[in-house]
Amino acid sequence: MKKTIFALAVMASLSGCASFGVEPWERAQLARADMALDSEKNDLALDDHIYFSKEGSSGGRAFAGGGCGCN
Repeated sequence: MKKTIFALAVMASLSGCASFGVEPWERAQLARADMALDSEKNDLALDDHIYFSKEGSSGGRAFAGGGCGCN
C-alpha cells in the first residue's frame, strides 16, 4: 500500500512539471502591448523618479555612478 501511494505521489509530482514554456497559441496573448513591462509610461516615470531620488544621483538608472561623486 505504501509503495503504491509513493508511486502515485512521484507520478503526480513529475506530471506537474510536464509543461514548461509558452505554447504557440499563448504567444499572441503575451505579445500584446499592455503585457510589456514598460507599458505604462506614467508608472515608468514615477519609478525613475523614486529611483534617482533614493540614489541621490541625477538620471537614476540611466547614468553610472552614485550620489557620492566617486563614480
